[in-house]
Amino acid sequence: MLLSRWFFISFLLLALTGCQSAYYGAMERVGVHKRDIMVDRVESAQDAQTDAKEQFESALAQFRSIIQIKDQDLATRYDKLNSEYEDSKAAAEAVTDRIDAVEDVSEALFDEWEDEIELYSSANLKRQSAAKLSQTRRQYQALIKAMRSAESSMEPVLRAFQDQVLFLKHNLNARAIDSLQGELGSIETDVAQLIREMERSIAESEAFISSLQNQGQ
Repeated sequence: MLLSRWFFISFLLLALTGCQSAYYGAMERVGVHKRDIMVDRVESAQDAQTDAKEQFESALAQFRSIIQIKDQDLATRYDKLNSEYEDSKAAAEAVTDRIDAVEDVSEALFDEWEDEIELYSSANLKRQSAAKLSQTRRQYQALIKAMRSAESSMEPVLRAFQDQVLFLKHNLNARAIDSLQGELGSIETDVAQLIREMERSIAESEAFISSLQNQGQ
């Protein structure tokens, strides 16, 4: 059973890799290169991070209103907070998916670039291309580090919102609202950290896109 599962997982990984390779090959044939796809995916990840930042800010605002405005139906408060939590979770998943897509195309681009460097007959051009590859890789590593840091900053906020949702679900009373109020400061701190990380990552994305567009392989 374990061996069969291993073969199944291996088959899926090979199929996915093959699909991506076929996709890049098809795009190349119509004039869309991996560099273009990489720029597009970094921009897409940037958009997802912007959306996530706004969603978490919205969720925090909703949490504040739930505990500060007293004349609300308790069930309605729960529904609103749960909706914001689910939207925040979906936004976080979108960020992760977009970052994964950036990593996938970057690996393909760098592998191709390395292979093509070996085709140069001119030592000077080969050296220049290798230097440019090294520079682009350094910039890319800074970008991915910032993206993953922003991604990880969402986790404590999601856990905190999940705690609030679960607690409110099973304690629809005024005392529960008072208990949640004690959590506000911690959540505000986590959201502020998340926003800083998102903004740093977005800035790294802009710098990377600009660099990639202004240089040729």
